[in-house]
Amino acid sequence: MLDLSFESPKPKIISGAKFDWELVIGMEVHAQVASASKLFSGASTEFGNEPNSNVSFVDAAMPGMLPVINEFCVEQAVKTGLGLKAKINLWSAFDRKNYFYPDLPQGYQISQLYHPIVGEGEVIVDLEPGIARKVRIERIHMEQDAGKSIHDMDPNMSFVDLNRTGVCLMEIVSRPDIRGPEEAAAYVVKLRQIMRYLGTCDGNMQNGNLRADVNVSVCLPGQYEKYQQTDDFRHLGVRCEIKNMNSMRFIQQAIDVEARRQIAILETGGKVEQETRLYDPDKSETRSMRSKEEAHDYRYFPDPDLLPLEIDQNWVDTVRSSLPELPDEKKLRFINDYKLTEYDAGVLTADIESADFFESVAKLCEGKLAANWVINELFGRLKKDDLPINESPVSPNQLAGIITLIQNEEISGKIAKELFEIVYVDGGNPNEIVDKRGMKQVTDTSTIEKSVEIVINDNPDQVAKAKLNPKLAGWFVGQVMKATGGKANPKSVNEIVFKKLNL
Repeated sequence: MLDLSFESPKPKIISGAKFDWELVIGMEVHAQVASASKLFSGASTEFGNEPNSNVSFVDAAMPGMLPVINEFCVEQAVKTGLGLKAKINLWSAFDRKNYFYPDLPQGYQISQLYHPIVGEGEVIVDLEPGIARKVRIERIHMEQDAGKSIHDMDPNMSFVDLNRTGVCLMEIVSRPDIRGPEEAAAYVVKLRQIMRYLGTCDGNMQNGNLRADVNVSVCLPGQYEKYQQTDDFRHLGVRCEIKNMNSMRFIQQAIDVEARRQIAILETGGKVEQETRLYDPDKSETRSMRSKEEAHDYRYFPDPDLLPLEIDQNWVDTVRSSLPELPDEKKLRFINDYKLTEYDAGVLTADIESADFFESVAKLCEGKLAANWVINELFGRLKKDDLPINESPVSPNQLAGIITLIQNEEISGKIAKELFEIVYVDGGNPNEIVDKRGMKQVTDTSTIEKSVEIVINDNPDQVAKAKLNPKLAGWFVGQVMKATGGKANPKSVNEIVFKKLNL
């Protein structure tokens, strides 16, 4: 059984000029729901279409157009909540978040402030083998995405693309349980992994389908413990929000830069202002975007065009029964069923495509050997060619065929690597290739004995050295393998060499 240790968060300590400071981080992750149509309209969500081609009358806020909720988006949000072991609220409601911006045609965003569809849950974040951190989820709510303002197409004008307007987002809000930049990135990685397994979000950060707002504050040692005891956020210091982070590397860099900015202010007697900031990776700095708004600044009120959303417990149970095996469950099963190390199981379950490929191989041959070949040979070759696992030139059946030949001692490890390269480049049946090219391992001991005797007779000086230092017998093994083109059975060669040298 997998033993994960859950410890009190060990904060990243940053030394200032006067004091040591602890980092406190909370995150709001915006995940685009994997749905062909938008939250309140039937318009397409396909990425890369011509600007303003995925826009319905509802999205464009034409007079008299009323929103109609997309049931599939609701199911995807519920499925995500269940995957995060969260409470599903059978009664939830939509609110209007009022603000004015060119890419928001309605002048408000439909969201869920007071009554979200998903309540408290948790994410288990893997930090290192045997050590994990539990990050609490405060809520998940559904909301519309806004459009996109484009400022670099004309020196005098800005343009607006409304294709994203109305796309369903899940905003996943964490508690301030994250204590360092690396943990923050690991948390987003784990969230993305879970949602990919569930099929609720593709996690493509490059296309903007997964974005993170990072709330950063610093406090003196001991203050976080006071917050845990009292649940009083004032112990954590004033937080600043860094908006729209779409890279794990930038998330880590921005947190470090922002923390040091706040420390410099506090240590010189200043006061950190709560605000929204942007990270500039070229200048390695965060800069002010706007003062941080509170809920009342947006004048939230219940959306009059949408009734409260009521869902049935039986329906939730049906969704629950359809959930796939999730990453932590699959990792534990791989460790138990295939006798893998925690590290290997973690690599193989990092994404569902890799896990499925490995299991297809492991069902046809020895599991541990299959893991070694998938991780070291296949993943290495695919990385070199910049290919995803689902475009692998070697199929699970072909790889299992190569591994089976090793297991049956029909080919050596060296020959197996040559065979793998042949199959990778030219394809074909491993068994037929081995037969056609005469690659089978030499197991006839009399033939191996003759090769050993020739090497021993031709190298009397090496024989004398080996008798003084038996470790040097490996030199003879290497020479025999070289003489036989790597076809001799290594185990038999070792045994015969030691026997002939009387070691």
